[in-house]
This record gives sequence, C-alpha cells and structure tokens, in this order.
Amino acid sequence: MPPEVASGAVSSAQWARDMEDFAAQDAAHPPPRDAVLFIGSSSIRRWTTLAQDFPGTAVINRGFGGSEVRDSTYYADRIVVPYKPRMVVLYAGDNDLNSGRSVHQVVQDTFAFIARIRQDLPDVPVVYISIKPSPSRAGLLPRIGQANAQIARRAAQLKDVHYVDVFTPMLGADGQPRAELFEPDMLHMKPEGYALWAELLQPYVSTGPH
Repeated sequence: MPPEVASGAVSSAQWARDMEDFAAQDAAHPPPRDAVLFIGSSSIRRWTTLAQDFPGTAVINRGFGGSEVRDSTYYADRIVVPYKPRMVVLYAGDNDLNSGRSVHQVVQDTFAFIARIRQDLPDVPVVYISIKPSPSRAGLLPRIGQANAQIARRAAQLKDVHYVDVFTPMLGADGQPRAELFEPDMLHMKPEGYALWAELLQPYVSTGPH
C-alpha cells in the first residue's frame, strides 16, 4: 500500500495559473447567476460539450486538470462561492487514490468539500459523480469501489447531497472498464463517455433532484 498523504496540504501549487485564467474569463464574460457549476479534475475540464449536453441550463465549467478533491475545497472561495450557483457538481477522486491517498482520506475529503460549500451556500444541492473506472488505472478498481460505496452511503444520509453512479455503467460484462469510452491514453474519456455521463446527470442538472 502507498503511504498516506498528509491531510492538511493541498496536493499541488500549480493551480495559480488556472485561477488567473478563470478570473480573466470572468472579467471578460461574467458568468451567469443561478447556474449549475461543475468543478473537479480533468474529466470536468475536458468536458467541452457541457453547454450542449444540458441545453436550456446555464452551466459553468471550473475543472482544473490533475486536481484532487481537496484542491476544489481549497479554491471554493474563488471558483464556487462567488458564482452563487443553484447546484454544484463535483468530480474528483481518482487522482487522489493514484497519488497515494487512502480510501478513508478520499471519503473524508469529499465530505469536507461538501461542508465547505455548506458554509456559504447552505441550501445549494451538491451532486457527486462517482469515481470512474479507467483502464489505465485498473489496479485501483477495488479501492475505487470502496470509496464510491462509502461516499454513496454517507451522501444518502445528507439533505440535498446526491451520488450519481457512473462507475457501474462504465464497466463491461467482464467487470472491467469499457475501453471504447476512453481516449488512447485509457484515462480520459471520449465523447461517448461524456454522453453517458450527461444521460446519468440529466435528471439532476436539467430539472433539479427529485
């Protein structure tokens, strides 16, 4: 087992440029109020069809590649709270496990993110997209499954916190990740992967959770 990474530190300081870019975008094109805000790692950043996938819904993409859950928590005051979104959608977790964080730490980090959002946006629903099964990280599948199960259980006990399972539909009949959903690097998704995510998120993002 890899050593646990200390809980207190943000995983990387490389995000300053991303934050500057987001600020410049906001200055040039003020983002809409009451939007659905997507935040997280490269799976969010690379979702270039977000607006087309949810027509009629104002969306904001604040993904930054390589990030872990706690990075989104750290920058929430800059790229979540100021937008006053009507919903926050988070995807992160597989970079965390890959970097050596334990299942327990990833679960704790996820609910620390939710608690941070609740500080300033107490009535805003939070949707957590489960950690996806990437072929290039197939060795993490048991830990991904454990983290997803624990997050799903805890989310079910909280008001306006919703767990969306993308893990199961992204597995084939053999229990392995569906390679046809992934780019040649077998880590990032093709449009087919995003189409699946959009279908699973549609009931939440388009009309709000039921």
